Amino acid sequence: MATSAETKGGDLLDRLRAQGVARLGIAGEIPFGYIDRNGELTGEAPELAKVIFKRLGVDRVQPVPTEFGSLIPGLNSQQFDVVSAGMYINPERCAQVIFSDPDYQMLDAFIVRKGNPKNLRSYADVVRSGAKFATGTGYAEIQYAVEAGYEEGDILIVPDQVAGLNAVEAGRVDVFAGTALTVREVVKKSAKAEATEPFAPLVDGEEHVDGGGFAFRPTETNLRDAFNTELHRLKDSGELLRILKPFGFTEDEMTGMTAKELCHG
Repeated sequence: MATSAETKGGDLLDRLRAQGVARLGIAGEIPFGYIDRNGELTGEAPELAKVIFKRLGVDRVQPVPTEFGSLIPGLNSQQFDVVSAGMYINPERCAQVIFSDPDYQMLDAFIVRKGNPKNLRSYADVVRSGAKFATGTGYAEIQYAVEAGYEEGDILIVPDQVAGLNAVEAGRVDVFAGTALTVREVVKKSAKAEATEPFAPLVDGEEHVDGGGFAFRPTETNLRDAFNTELHRLKDSGELLRILKPFGFTEDEMTGMTAKELCHG
């Protein structure tokens, strides 16, 4: 039997069909991909993956939890078959993996203390005020802060949005940056912190809207292309929004952007 390297475009889809299960790399981030209180895999990306893989003839998905910063290395070392974590598509990541087209677009937001005492509404505000700034391991928000003039060495890197909320509540930092949805979700039960209004970060002086999708090993273009075909069918039928809606996504988060556009920055 031909190996993936010998098969043009890879043979992973055939192997997944034979096994009946696809392993999904997730990072425990609500609402993108996580294990719920009942021990069940859920989140916008895994729920979408379940539908698409079923249509591709793969009956089951299995979570492989890891830290966000370990998703791409874990994928490329074959610890799982696809990154299913709502990962932003950007040029740096596109140099390491291949992406489906995005299933959503997203703005940023901050976790700040109640009342937003430093009036932080953009990365420029963070720099101007000299606020102590945190974000997550491997998050795109690191570069947005640096672009605005924040010293990368001064950024507190924490594992995830829960750790970010804890840091703000404890006063270790003034602000944590993440996706608008993640931030909105994590502050819901906080008595000490709140989310700012979503905003578009500036890249080369222009407002930038992110898009998130599924990542595949560079050799597996056949699987990526088959996945994309089903994704576009779900977009066209409106079913994509119905799958994502329970996780806080709205019509505003639906997108016609492509991975190619986002990979070129």
